[in-house]
Amino acid sequence: MPRTPKITNEQILDAAREIFLEQGFGASTLEIAQKAGISEASIFKRFSTKEELFFASMGIPEKSPWGKKLDTLVGKGNLKQNLIDMSLEILEFNRQVMPRLMMLRSRGNLIPEMFNRADSRPSRDLKTFTNFLEREIENGRLRSCDPQTIAMILLGSLMNYVFLEHIHPTEERPTDELLFVQNLIEIVWQGISPTQD
Repeated sequence: MPRTPKITNEQILDAAREIFLEQGFGASTLEIAQKAGISEASIFKRFSTKEELFFASMGIPEKSPWGKKLDTLVGKGNLKQNLIDMSLEILEFNRQVMPRLMMLRSRGNLIPEMFNRADSRPSRDLKTFTNFLEREIENGRLRSCDPQTIAMILLGSLMNYVFLEHIHPTEERPTDELLFVQNLIEIVWQGISPTQD
C-alpha cells in the first residue's frame, strides 16, 4: 500500500512559485524541493518536467482554453459573433497570464526557453488561430486573405489592450472591453468578410 503524501501538490506549487518569482525559470528544482521540505525526486514523481512544474506553479494552462474551442466553431454559427466571443475569451486568458510573465521579466528573471522556440505556446496559439481562419476561408465564410496576418492583428491588438490595462491600471479606458472588441472585429471584418455587410 503506497504511503499517503505528507505534502500536497499545492504546497509544492507554492514553494515553486515563490522560487520561480525570485529567480525565474533558471531556479533549481533542488532549491524548490528544499523550500517545500521534500526530496527533489518527490517533485518529479508529481510533475514530469521542470516546465510542467513552472507552468502549474504560475497558473498558466498547458493549452489556451480558447484554442481548444476554435476547432469546434469552424463552419458553425455567425462567424463575426464567433470572432467577438473568442476575442473576449482571449482577453480574459491574457489577463491571467500576462501579469505573471511580466512579473518574471520585470525582476530580470528567465522564462522557459520554450517561449523562444518556433513551437512555443505563443507560436502554437498563433498557428491555431491561423488554422481556424484558413478553414473559414476554405469554407467560403471569409474572403481570400492572409490568415496569419489577420490572426496576428487580432491577437496583438488583444494583448496590447491587456498590456495597457497593466501599465495604466487606474486610468479609465477610452473604450470598455466589449466595445473595443466589437470595434476591432468590425474594422477587421470589413477587410475579410466574404461580401460587404
